[in-house]
Amino acid sequence: MTRIWDNGFRQITSADKPIRSPDDLNGFKIRVPVTALLTSLFKSLGAAPTSISLHELYSALQTHIVQGQENPLAQIETSNLNEVQKYCSLSNHCWSGYWMVAHWRTLEGVPPDLRDILTRNLDQSAIDERADLAKLDATLQATLAQRGMSFERPDPAPFQDTLRKSGFYSQWKQTYGEQAWALLEKYAGPLG
Repeated sequence: MTRIWDNGFRQITSADKPIRSPDDLNGFKIRVPVTALLTSLFKSLGAAPTSISLHELYSALQTHIVQGQENPLAQIETSNLNEVQKYCSLSNHCWSGYWMVAHWRTLEGVPPDLRDILTRNLDQSAIDERADLAKLDATLQATLAQRGMSFERPDPAPFQDTLRKSGFYSQWKQTYGEQAWALLEKYAGPLG
């Protein structure tokens, strides 16, 4: 399996205020999934990230355990987060995808012709899923706006500058290594 399924770019939502600049994140209690990268990212931006499982997110937002969260638009819509979050900042701060994985010994036990069929069809399904998500993403902002959510498109430069000054980029460059970092910068542009 070679193609990653698209989960989308992640956006920041808030109940109380729009997130327009890194200053808006100072002390902001934000739910993040249990991942070192996103926890580090939001700490570096001055926020107070809290790891909460997705199935507890709605009630955590409703009871103000956290003020906001970050997820792709499709997750915001399917989880009805617009009911407890008024603002959405289209930050595109992280892309997430789903890997199709199999235990290598199990996969080696599948006859080569069937393995080729499996791989080819999973790869095509990933391409189809990406196209479906792109179509959905094109309509989700309007759908969520009709349900009362306000949208911001913050300038990424101040966020990147804050991350650069905080040492976030250098920390993760060291963690992932020169080769992976060069590949990231090939698509994202210079970060460090």
